[in-house]
Amino acid sequence: MASSEQYLKPEVIQTVSRLDLRARFIVEGFLTGLHTSPFQGFSVEFSEHRRYTQGDDPKDIDWLVYAKTDRYYVKKYQAETNITGYLLMDLSESMAYTYRQQLSKFDYSICLAAALGYLMIHQQDPVGLVTFDQKIRNSLPARSKRTQLGNMLSLLSQAKPNGETEIAQNLRRVAAMIRNRSLLMIFSDLLTDPEEVIESLRLLRYAGHDIILFHVLDEAEVTFPFDGMVDLEDPETGEVERNIDAAGMRADYIETMNELRDTYRSECRSLGCDYVPLDTSMNFGTALLEYLSQRKARF
Repeated sequence: MASSEQYLKPEVIQTVSRLDLRARFIVEGFLTGLHTSPFQGFSVEFSEHRRYTQGDDPKDIDWLVYAKTDRYYVKKYQAETNITGYLLMDLSESMAYTYRQQLSKFDYSICLAAALGYLMIHQQDPVGLVTFDQKIRNSLPARSKRTQLGNMLSLLSQAKPNGETEIAQNLRRVAAMIRNRSLLMIFSDLLTDPEEVIESLRLLRYAGHDIILFHVLDEAEVTFPFDGMVDLEDPETGEVERNIDAAGMRADYIETMNELRDTYRSECRSLGCDYVPLDTSMNFGTALLEYLSQRKARF
């Protein structure tokens, strides 16, 4: 039997047509090491003390109780509510782009979304789905039933990136749609005006939502591996810039892309959002496990 790491290779994932199987491969391949949920809720309340047993996290020991009783007790907490999650998927035509990777930005994003949806359903947390381009195309209310995963994956498998996108405007629509505090997981290449997107993120944070912004780019959009005179086409508008000296503009391009990422990183930090820059050359295990482990460590 192939190792779980084999399942994470893009060429293997691409051969698996059913998204529920992709999700299972990805989750079981590298999220099993987390043991506990990285999505523990917005607020918890103290429940009770209980005797320390082998395997408990020593960080949970109540040292004040130990000082009084000379015995180890741990604090037990319970979440006030299950966390509710929504997967927000950009369907703009630029998400279909790939230069030389096995997976397009869209393929890569729906694999991540499928894995995260699988994880939340597995821990019995309700999760929903919103897909959008210039307007919201589909939405599923959050549910925790096992059938919800199949419903979400069916929509994702039928979705096709097409046309331009209005990320900021659609995030504002989401703010009006989702009234209860939720975890919003956004998947987009963010090839638009960052100021408007950041303002929409600010609105969502003001409404109390937790946000994870997955900034998914193609490897070529990050490294600009082109040589010679090239024609560059805008994947959404179709506009073409002809006879561009790739070598001459590489440094300026990479600097501009790094500045864009830095802008999102710093603004998300100030808003209390999680910003996760990814590109399609990155291994799923390295990218997602590292992030989820960091998130879990903060709670």
